[in-house]
This record gives sequence, C-alpha cells and structure tokens, in this order.
Amino acid sequence: MTDMTDVEQAVEAPAVADAPPGPRRRPRWRRVRPGTALAVAALLLIAVVAALPWLFTDGAPLTPHLDAVLRPPSLAHPFGTDQLGRDVLTRVAYGSRQSLATGLGATALAAVAGLVIGMAAALSGRAADAVVMRLVDALLALPALLVSLLVLTLAGRGSGSEAIAIAVPTALGYARLVRTQAMSVRKSGYVRAAVCLGQRPAVLVARHVLPNTVGPLALVAAIGTGSAITSGAALSYLGLGPQPPSPEWGAMLAQGQQYLPVAWWTGVFPGLAVTVAAVAISVAGRALHHRFAGRTTG
Repeated sequence: MTDMTDVEQAVEAPAVADAPPGPRRRPRWRRVRPGTALAVAALLLIAVVAALPWLFTDGAPLTPHLDAVLRPPSLAHPFGTDQLGRDVLTRVAYGSRQSLATGLGATALAAVAGLVIGMAAALSGRAADAVVMRLVDALLALPALLVSLLVLTLAGRGSGSEAIAIAVPTALGYARLVRTQAMSVRKSGYVRAAVCLGQRPAVLVARHVLPNTVGPLALVAAIGTGSAITSGAALSYLGLGPQPPSPEWGAMLAQGQQYLPVAWWTGVFPGLAVTVAAVAISVAGRALHHRFAGRTTG
C-alpha cells in the first residue's frame, strides 16, 4: 500500500510550486522619494560651490566694474551685475561660504550647549533640574529674534557674533529636548537592569543615556540647520551680520532691495540661494528623521 503521507506530499508539492511569488522589495535607491533625492542633489551642489567657487565663476566677488553696472542676466553674467558692476553669480557663489558657515556653526554651538544643559538638568537632583528648566522656559518665552538682538548688542557685529546670537535661543529648545530624552532613557527597563547589575553611573551615562540622546538631537539639529541659515540671512539683512562689501546672502539682499524696481536680479538670486539651501536642508533632515527616528541603543 502507498503511504498516505507520501500521497499528501505529492498532492501538496505542486501547490507550493505553483504559488505566486511574494512581492519583491524594491532596491533602496528606488525607495528614495523624488523630493528627497532632489534636496540631496541640491545640497551636494551647494557644498561643491561653497568649497570650490572658482569652478563655477572666474570673477572676483569684491572687485567693482563701473562700466558694467546693473547689467541684466546674460551669457557673460548669468545672474547679472549689481550696482557696482560686480558679477552676482560670483558673489552668490563666494557668499555661500559665509552663509553656510554661519548656519552650520550656529547649529553646532546650539547642539553642544543644549546637550550640556539638558544632560546637566536630567542627571542632577530635582531642585537643580527645576531651577535650570524654569530658567530655560523663561528664556524660551521670549522671541528668538529678541534674544539674538540682545546677544548681538553685547557681543558686537560680525560672523562669529552672528553665529552665537543664533545659537543661544536655539540651544534652549535643544536643552529641553535633551532633558526629556535623557529622563525617558533613565526610566527605561534596560537602564534599571544595568543599575541592578551594579554598573557605575558614569558607565550608564556613557553607554546608555548619552547615545540614545545624541541621536535624536542630531536629527533635530540637521533639520534646524536650514532655519539657522535663514536666521543668519535675516540678521545680515538687518545690518547686524557681516558688513559690506562682504558677499553674504542676507547682506546682498539688503543691498539689492533698493534696486529691485530696475534690477530685480540683484535681490532675487541671493534670496533664491537662501531659499534653496534652507528648503533642501530641511527636506533632507526630515527624511533622515523619518528614516532613523525611534531607534535606540540598549
């Protein structure tokens, strides 16, 4: 007699072979959204322009040419010329260094200061935590621009002072984020288990609390870099950043404003550079946030 098990296997085998294949996963590069890919491409282009501006223009950003004042965009001057005959493309390209340096420097300063303040509040006693966070809340209640203006009044004008002025109000928000994240990690199960196993507090902070706090802070800071660039341009537009003839995007906007009715390109292209940089950084940062948010290190 034929074993029933063999018959069942023979009947079931074709069904398994004929089963439709499951959905194939797309390659990672095909899962990237077009908007994100465009933002990353724009960021790469901006980074190359800031690092190697002479590859895109052979002009000098500060040298005036009074015989070429306010010329419209052309093959010789793709972005036109300004009120002193300087090539706008050249000034936008070289100005990217200052604008990006201000935004990145302000974000780095804010992240470090926020990390220190937030960790100190989370790891200290209740009384110290309450004092620090009430002070942070009181400063956060003030408009960020007002705080930046106060810092610039005390520190003076310039690129370094501008970065500090942007970093101060930003660091307050980062400190609250770090404190909340660190408190959450302290109460987690794996940290309590490590305490029961006798790990020292310094080891707990270095191995568990700090890694799970720096990650979310880095993602938020990546998104905030675009806002820092915009804030730097706004302060320069108000005359509180690098002074003329510095080719900084916000300063170029301020200088070209009065010529907009007759020479729109003097303000449009610097403003477009600020917009593209800020939007590209924000889109790429949000993509990173969606990709890595929620990951913790046990």
